[in-house]
Amino acid sequence: MSLRTPPLADVHADAGAKLTEFGGWEMPVEFDSIREEHEAVRTAVGKFDVSHMGQIEVYGPDATELLNRLTTNDVAALDPGDAQYSAITDERGDMLDDTVVYRLPEDGYLFIPNAGHDEGMYDRWVDHAEEWGLDAAVDNVTTAYGMVALQGPDALSLLGDHCEAPGDISRFTAEYRDIAGVECLVARTGYTGEDGVELLFDADDSEAVWSTLACQPCGLGARDTLRLEAGFLLSGQDFDIEENARNPYEADIGFVVDLDTDFVGWDALERARETGVDEKLVGFRLQERGIARHGYDIAVDGDVVGTVTSGTMSPTLGDAIGLGYVPVAYTDPGTELDVLVRGREKHAEVESLPFYERE
Repeated sequence: MSLRTPPLADVHADAGAKLTEFGGWEMPVEFDSIREEHEAVRTAVGKFDVSHMGQIEVYGPDATELLNRLTTNDVAALDPGDAQYSAITDERGDMLDDTVVYRLPEDGYLFIPNAGHDEGMYDRWVDHAEEWGLDAAVDNVTTAYGMVALQGPDALSLLGDHCEAPGDISRFTAEYRDIAGVECLVARTGYTGEDGVELLFDADDSEAVWSTLACQPCGLGARDTLRLEAGFLLSGQDFDIEENARNPYEADIGFVVDLDTDFVGWDALERARETGVDEKLVGFRLQERGIARHGYDIAVDGDVVGTVTSGTMSPTLGDAIGLGYVPVAYTDPGTELDVLVRGREKHAEVESLPFYERE
């Protein structure tokens, strides 16, 4: 099956970007170098094509109820223009995906599944609306939208050269602005640990928006190192419904679970909150040379106790960092672990997340 391509595919090819497959899409992994792109976002500003993310619109009289029953947070608490981070769980409370839900400024909702999940989430929403007899329309508009993330301490300053008062948009809210003559939904959200915005617009206007934002283009490689420093989960890697099923409490995002709402998986998560979980996601930093990779074993006193889900050499910190699941007895900051890097034990210590946080 051929890979899906973003609206900016030709622009990336002309720029000489290195491409990779991700979630069924062919996307740029780097334009210049991962380190250069990473540092641009940490020190100034960079732009990312994130059109591979899914976009699902939900509207109608029962749209709020449908979203509330299929995500773990309280959608009813959102005012027009608000956004919230949430999880999508099955009957066991395990995460099918994580997502950001926007209550659109004018009417209805938009939620963002991860790459390759849009069709499955569309089917899930449609099937449950029918099963529950809810009056809600669901549209998969992934190919209709372009999506660009502008991230870094200078992101709002750059954006302010092209639209009105982006600084007036509060964190986790979204408003419409004209950029390069294009109407964009400007959301004060991101996946890098820096300030910035994510822009959604008509896919046909992608090149106009991208070319207007004159700054360092960044690929998925820098996006991964940035999000890992910020302690953000990667769907399909830090949790995977088929290979590493985890609930939000295990994945250390219990703050997205509102047990005052009635959603799929509520019973299981209510029990998990009451009884606790056996394992939990932690951050760790290697204390000696080596890089922890996805799938490497984590050991204590020679006994394997967990598995690395994400790991990299942090460009900002200059150390190897990672995420992994371990028994709760080993989750306190300062706990000593060993990561088996190519069969050799490398000393590591548990560290509070995020690894990096801008003051």
